[in-house]
Amino acid sequence: MKQVRLKIYGDVQGVGFRFFVKQQARLLGLKGFVRNERDFVEVVAQGPDFKADDFVRKCKRGPIMSTVKKVEVAEEPLSELGDFEIMI
Repeated sequence: MKQVRLKIYGDVQGVGFRFFVKQQARLLGLKGFVRNERDFVEVVAQGPDFKADDFVRKCKRGPIMSTVKKVEVAEEPLSELGDFEIMI
């Protein structure tokens, strides 16, 4: 199991990016959340190593309407996370 925090920069707000992230996380059975910050989208996801790694790859690509310019990925200690949600 691993937990990752992503900061995703680029044209990632107002293009369905959070919905895409939630959909991919749920398909992989991950826990966590996604939310817009001022200059980036923040994601925290937790699950089996291989699924978390696959999820990070999908986030780096993003949905078709987005343009991902930079992704910062940090592994974190495991914490209590619920079903994957979009935070406001």
